[in-house]
Amino acid sequence: MPKIVDPVARRRAVAQAVLSVAARHGLEHASLRNVAEEAGLAIGSVRHYFADHDELMTFTMRELSRRIGDRIRAHADRLLAPDGRTDRRADRRAATEELLAELLPLDEPRRQESALWLAFTTAASTRPELRPCAAEMQANLHTLMSRVLEEAQCAGGLPGDLDVELESTRLAALLDGLNLQATLLPDRYPPKLLRQVLRRHLDALRAGS
Repeated sequence: MPKIVDPVARRRAVAQAVLSVAARHGLEHASLRNVAEEAGLAIGSVRHYFADHDELMTFTMRELSRRIGDRIRAHADRLLAPDGRTDRRADRRAATEELLAELLPLDEPRRQESALWLAFTTAASTRPELRPCAAEMQANLHTLMSRVLEEAQCAGGLPGDLDVELESTRLAALLDGLNLQATLLPDRYPPKLLRQVLRRHLDALRAGS
């Protein structure tokens, strides 16, 4: 009997090949030929699942976004759940910090992930097909920041007059900046320093400054 191939799993496997090539050699080296070789497939097999290189890159960027989102949602579900699992203020603060820390390159998997996302978002400036995914990720990040701050405000952990919309933008910008600096200069921005900066910012929010 012919082997049954799960098309979703195969597309994700090809996307992983793109990420592996990009992590080692840069996104510009993720040609169809190099990706097919990395995935152990013929170019024709890759073309069977992706109409062209643009579609492959767009799918891979969305796959990377999905992985990041899935990991963050696991924390968000705990923090934002209505069942009171993080009712105590100290617990909410710790859960908030851990959620936001997932967006920082604190270990090797997240460092690689951060570098890949930076490569895709940089490419989006000249590749229109990638821009919707980049914009969607930024919008989702802003929405998440808003929800986290609103919940903390409602729970009494943040001042009632805090401008949540403005502070959500500031927090997202802080995380973006830390990611960029830590990706480019990992020795100058070690995980301990990244956590200290994040913690100091959360302290400032709680103090209303």
